[in-house]
Amino acid sequence: MKHRSARLAVRALIVQDARVLLVNAFHKSRGSDLWCAPGGGVQSGQSLPENLKREVYEETGLSVDVGELALVKEFHDPVGGFHQVDLFFRCQVSAGVIDADWQDTDAIVSKRRFFSLGELVAIRLKPDSLPDVAFGASGPPPYDALEPITS
Repeated sequence: MKHRSARLAVRALIVQDARVLLVNAFHKSRGSDLWCAPGGGVQSGQSLPENLKREVYEETGLSVDVGELALVKEFHDPVGGFHQVDLFFRCQVSAGVIDADWQDTDAIVSKRRFFSLGELVAIRLKPDSLPDVAFGASGPPPYDALEPITS
């Protein structure tokens, strides 16, 4: 297995009316039912908040204000050598609404919606710690160790 540098990504924890926003961030052709927080890879030359604002808008059509760091999470593919570090930030929607007709500019996100804590038990999501972090008390961001990526 060839080792590669870890990819850095940013993710938004957007909680509104006791519901957290998640996206199905896998190509429609793959048919995945896995949900995650909106966000994506960091581009060089932009700050982490700038990257996160761009990614959230591309995937959801929402503009956000980026708040505090909420979680540091690592994912890896032990077979393929992929390794990603996700930084989750608490965010507030500053403009826009969820629109079912919104088209992700990269054609990756096919669905976006808010889930209550009770609804999260009925879906596949990553990271496993997302419900606790999204609905738990604020505080120093936890480090959530290496978790295998699933598709």
